[in-house]
Formats: sequence, C-alpha cells, structure tokens
Amino acid sequence: MNNQTVVLASGSKYRQMLLEKLGIAFKSHSPDIDEAAFADESPEELVKRLSYEKALACRDAYPNALIIGSDQVCVIDGRILGKPHTHKRAVEQLKAASGKHVTFYTGLTLLNSKSGDAQTDVEPFHVYFRSLTDSEIDNYVRREQPLDCAGSFKCESLGIALFNKLEGRDPNTLVGLPLIRLCEMFRAEGYEVLN
Repeated sequence: MNNQTVVLASGSKYRQMLLEKLGIAFKSHSPDIDEAAFADESPEELVKRLSYEKALACRDAYPNALIIGSDQVCVIDGRILGKPHTHKRAVEQLKAASGKHVTFYTGLTLLNSKSGDAQTDVEPFHVYFRSLTDSEIDNYVRREQPLDCAGSFKCESLGIALFNKLEGRDPNTLVGLPLIRLCEMFRAEGYEVLN
C-alpha cells in the first residue's frame, strides 16, 4: 500500500528528472547540510554519509514519508572532483580525465521517516575517457556548459562523445540517482512503483 509521501531530498533538476521516470508522485526538498568530507573519509564513506544526512535533514518536515537522499562524487587518480562551477575548472577536470578510468560513487538512502528505518548503499559507476584534444575539451565545455556536474560532463547528452566505455549496473547512477537500487529499496519498504 503506497500511503506514504515520497520526498526527494535534493534540489537537483537531474535527480528530479530521473525520479520522474518512475511515474510516481513526489515532492522535492533541498536539505541544508555541510557537505565537507571528514579527514581520512573515503569517497564511498563520504557519499554514504551525505546521502543519509540529506534524507535525515528532511525528516522533521515530512513525518510520514519515504525520503530519498543521494550524493555523488567523481574520483580520478584517487582525488575527489567536485562540480567545476567555472569554464576554466571544467577544462582542467576534463584534461585530467583524458585517457583515464574515472569512478563515480553515488550514495543512496531511503529513510522511512515514520519508522526511522533507513536503507543506505553506494553504487559505483566506471567511465573510461578516450584521449581528448585540448580543442575537443574546450569545444565540449563551451557547447554543453557542464559547470554544475561532478566530472564536468553530461553523459545523457553530448558528453557521451568523450568516452570509450561506460561500466555499471544502472546508467542512471552516473546522472546521480541509481533507480534500480532505489526500486529495490522501495520494495523492501512495501512501496510498489508498478502499482
């Protein structure tokens, strides 16, 4: 019985578009949390913690809801890359990724605000960049403006031209919300997406 409100603890238009694929009614609530990493925190630990904290930050506002928290980082050469925010930083990130294997870790939490039960997981996704020329990188950033995307690309559009190969369980993970895993979490809560 789907009698709980579904809340996406995110202001991300990309996550909202992904969740809309499931055809369920949901509300979006942008949580206000500190997203800084702890000292010696691995990328997996960071996204797992932040996805849970984002969901928890919405609990008081939605006392009878299934709250979805998600967080993502891009890791290259052991370094976490955030959103570039500027053309210059986007170009730098793509130059660093050129010809390399980059891993995205997406933390996902489904919090039942009524029971307090939470399911939390981390989904990895691997991106293999082809060797890119400086002009390709500059042209890509200028055309697509991926300044609000970790890793400085949008795989759902022109960014696909940057890669040799993509590997992972769910392509939605790369955009920021692992829908296959989320559906599993919903079912564990008795919430049926297909009903």
